Amino acid sequence: MDTLRCQCLPDLLSALAYTFGSQQGSPPGAPYNDIARFLCEQHRNLPDYLRVPMAMASLSFDVLSARPHFFHAASPKLRAHAVHAWKNGRMGFQRDLVRYYESLATFAFHSRAEHADCISDNSPGPELSLPAAGPVPTACEIAVIGSGPGGAITACLLAEAGRDVVLFEEGEHWRPNSCLPFSRDEMLQKYRHSGQTLAFGADKIAYVEGKCVGGGSEINSGLYHRTPDEILDSWRVGFQVEGLSARELQPHFETCERDLSISCIEGAAPEASLRLYAGAQELGWKALEVPRWFLRGTQSVQDARRSMSRTYIPRFLKAGGKLVSGTRVERLRSAGSGWRVVARKAGREPLELRSEHIFVACGAVQTPALLLRSGLGRNIGRSLNLHPTIKMIARFPTQVNSSEMGVPVHQVKEFAPRISLGCSISSRAYMSLGLLEQENASELLRSEWLNMASYYAMITPEGVGRVRNLPGFNSPLTTYQLTPHDRSNLADGLKKLGEVLFAAGAIELFPGLNRAKSIKSPKELAELPRELPSGQANLMTIHLFSSCPIGEDRDLCAADSWGRVHGYENLNVADASLLCSAPGVNPQGTIMALAHRNARAFLNRI
Repeated sequence: MDTLRCQCLPDLLSALAYTFGSQQGSPPGAPYNDIARFLCEQHRNLPDYLRVPMAMASLSFDVLSARPHFFHAASPKLRAHAVHAWKNGRMGFQRDLVRYYESLATFAFHSRAEHADCISDNSPGPELSLPAAGPVPTACEIAVIGSGPGGAITACLLAEAGRDVVLFEEGEHWRPNSCLPFSRDEMLQKYRHSGQTLAFGADKIAYVEGKCVGGGSEINSGLYHRTPDEILDSWRVGFQVEGLSARELQPHFETCERDLSISCIEGAAPEASLRLYAGAQELGWKALEVPRWFLRGTQSVQDARRSMSRTYIPRFLKAGGKLVSGTRVERLRSAGSGWRVVARKAGREPLELRSEHIFVACGAVQTPALLLRSGLGRNIGRSLNLHPTIKMIARFPTQVNSSEMGVPVHQVKEFAPRISLGCSISSRAYMSLGLLEQENASELLRSEWLNMASYYAMITPEGVGRVRNLPGFNSPLTTYQLTPHDRSNLADGLKKLGEVLFAAGAIELFPGLNRAKSIKSPKELAELPRELPSGQANLMTIHLFSSCPIGEDRDLCAADSWGRVHGYENLNVADASLLCSAPGVNPQGTIMALAHRNARAFLNRI
């Protein structure tokens, strides 16, 4: 099997790159060596439990799709016929396999122009956080594992209070402007598995995790909400969470907002954003501009974003904290009244660090995975939640897009928390993924992409997911099941999104449904299903949480009201895992306020 993978798989991926690349037209056209390299790299970056199954499925395609030839040795015409046949085949794995490679190749093709505009200072490797000759510490008072918003704020406050803190991060320490936001380079540098992460179930839900110093704050859009009061009330009652009223959280929100320069956009919002707002106004729906953690007066998105690597991480280092990047914590072991952190730098021997206190802040998937690997805790990884999201691309008669637009800032909250509508990334590369079902996608992107933008409908679900570790593998398995009510809400959200976009002046809509035709009038919206059929929607999320919920109800909760894991001394969680349920808004404001609150409470206790 290894021989076949080494000899045949690269030939197959090269053939697929040329097949899908040639279907895109020009400019830019052949050669497609860069696309072939990208396909090979993405295959290597798959979660480890998927690499062999994907290789076997890919080699089966090579052998069976273009008989009597191997696909990689067939003529271009026969290759195109084989791809079309499998893409429209009756067996789900055939369609999924071809669609996987088509999406990668299409994304890489349309990333070329964006890549050419990338900052010239990208070529050096990552900045290591510690001097090359400096030893990794062997002991500390407090170890924080994970440098996203929860971990960075926790480590910063503890270090500034004079504590001896070591902050571990599995990813590398990149300059904040090492690549363009939402680009192929960012995907390869800063995303776990280069963005190839899925929650499996009857419907696969794509999600992303940051894997770099700063975590998810380095890759998201920076939109900010406080937790709605009704959500806090439901957590206090349903999970018996103490100290969680809006009044008690207010000083923590205010401090984070000041530290991150939370504010509304200067000047006019992007046209795609204003169109959504105008459509909501036309229909009499509630809509608002969402503030962001962006610094006013800056010239570019890279410089404006107030991510952890620009804010709390520098403060942490200035206060004497020690950052250990490029290091994966494999497990935690109890050691008397303290802990041993067992970690490994890539390609090196394991290392151990003794610590009196532990804060785990690896994110809603990796935190439960680490605790489960370590045999720690109850109710760990059994209540994962997320915001299922479906997208729709709208075409307008005039320009609404530009290469500098970034993420628009308006959201429609008329139906919140059940359904929220908003704007999404609308680069050519990302829109090409939303148009995969359209036969004329390449022509549309060449001639109309400035008149097009991507939008989404997001729901607050009833469904629940799980995080499990698979024996012999490093990557945890994430699953999630939608309920029939969730499917109805997603379908309703898609229709409402269509309504507001037509009210905003759209002339054609492209819904994120398999084999869906474009929609050219409000009347055609009625033909959308009332409940999304299983496996027929292209779903995604960027919000994951609730895998280790807080509260005093030990039958439901993994940690107490202040993030201390039930049943263990000096073991805390400090990230999105702590949220009790889906908040119905972008969750990072909640994550940061909880981290700030819990760190202050910890300092008051010791």
